[in-house]
Amino acid sequence: MNLIIDGKPYTIEVEPDMPLLWAMRDMLNIKGPKFGCGAGLCGACTVIIDGAAVRSCSIAAADVTGEVRTILSLAEGERLHPVQQAWMDEQVAQCGYCQAGQIMNAVALLEGNPNPSDEEIAEAMAGNLCRCGTYPKIKAAIRKASVEMAGV
Repeated sequence: MNLIIDGKPYTIEVEPDMPLLWAMRDMLNIKGPKFGCGAGLCGACTVIIDGAAVRSCSIAAADVTGEVRTILSLAEGERLHPVQQAWMDEQVAQCGYCQAGQIMNAVALLEGNPNPSDEEIAEAMAGNLCRCGTYPKIKAAIRKASVEMAGV
């Protein structure tokens, strides 16, 4: 099967039901998406496929038809993506385990809705769990990134 991940083409042999997360982590050594629950409930494995935030543990690699973006593709050299920079500025991460998925979900949100309301942020981010409870900082970082991405 063929996959495009972070702009690079890959050809791999996998079982038809192997989750994309395992194909990336175990077969391609792409470690940005994290394993959290394995059931699509926590969001640690979130990637973007064709503009949509997707739980990579819940989609078979064989079912992926679009380009997959992981957190590893966001920064441009030393320049962080505006969402990553906002995460740093707002000091969002504590343990950091869920943050790759949180950031990818926030990027997908802002690419689809550049100026979300607080309710839209809460709704979009509801599926990404943070055991450290940094939700207020996550919302502040998304607000900050939306301003930066809009060029205001």
